Amino acid sequence: MAQKKESFFWTSYSDLMTSLFFVMLVLFILVIVLLHKRMEATEAQLQEIKKVEESTKDLSKDYFEYRPEYKKYVLNIQVRYPAGKSDLNTIIASDKEEQLNKLANAGKEIRDFLNNHKENQYVLIVEGQASKDNFTFNYELSYQRALSLMRFWVDERRISFGNNCEILISGSGDGKLDTHSMRESVETENQRFLIHILPKNIFESTNENK
Repeated sequence: MAQKKESFFWTSYSDLMTSLFFVMLVLFILVIVLLHKRMEATEAQLQEIKKVEESTKDLSKDYFEYRPEYKKYVLNIQVRYPAGKSDLNTIIASDKEEQLNKLANAGKEIRDFLNNHKENQYVLIVEGQASKDNFTFNYELSYQRALSLMRFWVDERRISFGNNCEILISGSGDGKLDTHSMRESVETENQRFLIHILPKNIFESTNENK
């Protein structure tokens, strides 16, 4: 009788181990399949990001300079302000109207890029910078300058950036806080605008797949 009980125990134990092994095998295969799909999705998103980065290089070099080390565009139009001023109408230029027309054309370049790539959603960041001087509020000033540029594009020149673009205004100041923002050695050259064009829908789909 004891021998039959022992035989039944080992048979049941063997069946249990076989079942557990089968379950673990199924889970292992499932994990491998899910990881493979995740890698495929990540690779596809990476290719899309590269495609967008390449397409932004279509922006006219007359108005934009791409800085690959920072992955930012510098507005290739020199602007000089009196200390503490942010209104575009106060810029110092031998031909102010020509400078304003160049800024308007740069806005149209961005508009045309967005219109030509309606399949994507973008975040457009206009970043103002200021040069180091004795003015106390250069961080606020750099933001006000970027805001003034956007208002100039939208309100004065009636440039519409379409429905596939979220617009953010920012100011990175004069570098005194060491925020690792892009700076030039000649301080007056830091009175400028930086442009970021980011593919919003690709980043969102990446977060959804996490």
